[in-house]
Amino acid sequence: MATAEVLSISKKLNEDSPEKILLQFKDQITAGNAVRKNHLGQVKAAISNKITSCILQLLQEATVKTAFTRKSFAAPECEMIPTEWVCRRIVTDSFLKRNRDDKEGYKFYPPKVEMFFKDDAGNDPQSSQGQLIATKFCFGELLIGQTEVDIMLFSEILEKSWLPQNCTLVDMKIKFGVDVTPKEIVLADVIDNDSWRLWPSVDGSQQKDKQPHQDLKEVIPEGLKMVKKELEWVAEREELLLKLESPCRMAVLVGSTSDLGRCEKIKKIKLRIKAECEGDGIPTVFVAVAGRRNGLGPVTSGNTAYPVISCPPLKQTGELRIGLGCSTTLSPEGSAQFAAQIFGLNNHLLWSRPQASVLNTWIFLKQVDKEIR
Repeated sequence: MATAEVLSISKKLNEDSPEKILLQFKDQITAGNAVRKNHLGQVKAAISNKITSCILQLLQEATVKTAFTRKSFAAPECEMIPTEWVCRRIVTDSFLKRNRDDKEGYKFYPPKVEMFFKDDAGNDPQSSQGQLIATKFCFGELLIGQTEVDIMLFSEILEKSWLPQNCTLVDMKIKFGVDVTPKEIVLADVIDNDSWRLWPSVDGSQQKDKQPHQDLKEVIPEGLKMVKKELEWVAEREELLLKLESPCRMAVLVGSTSDLGRCEKIKKIKLRIKAECEGDGIPTVFVAVAGRRNGLGPVTSGNTAYPVISCPPLKQTGELRIGLGCSTTLSPEGSAQFAAQIFGLNNHLLWSRPQASVLNTWIFLKQVDKEIR
């Protein structure tokens, strides 16, 4: 069985931040649990660094806990947990070989998660959560029990982020470690073409991942050149994942000067508020802040095709009108969150934040439950 190891330390950053380390990427690509190793010149390390940095930055901005500080690549020191978690959306390749009764191309809802022990000599045997807990691993002074196993699950944020690029994330594998300073589990792994199956247009023949290298019957310069080309294709599109696909805004309409104080609360957590509201094609959600009979929201809803949220002051709720597509939310924070969820239907960056928030709340509750027990 594999033993724990510190996450690829190169050197300490400086004396002022001894808890941070620099990771060194390799210009090496492997196949068959490192049985075959090939070098891609001085390009693989740089591309892996770029892809991993973009992916972890995307997750970190969504508030997912990762071992990432900056693109150099700087990270907190972690003791790695010798497991590999594989999340599958589509049945193909190795899963199909192990489960011959399943159908090629079948989609799992939700994604199917499997766990494997990291042991190259043993060909990474599949395991179970029970076996991991029974082993009583301890890393960074943290005993790996049921709560820690539950935390080592991940959301669908990366799958959603690739959709605007017309790419399907078929499956991916990640590893976790224990950040030795706060003694908490974080996603601590290199995430690049070695980590997933990525299919443009849901077409496996166009795969942009490690599989072409795995399929090489004979390693020749032309084959490695093809692998390098696929890596560069992914790297070119990776930074696009961090960009908004389209502008959006939340326009706050105030019924009277008495509502301005409440309006300021919404503005602190707004997505975008601009003076222009219609006519420029920018997706917009209106938030109507008005008391008394709460008529501003319904009136606005009756004169626009955009979503409208009524957010009346609590002491002046008045009537909640029906018959129009106007929802009523009694908290400014709820209005902003509702608007974000609407925009998130077509924007993976805005979608990822509330998704990660749900995940983090769940993790927090699991940790509190563990302390109480």
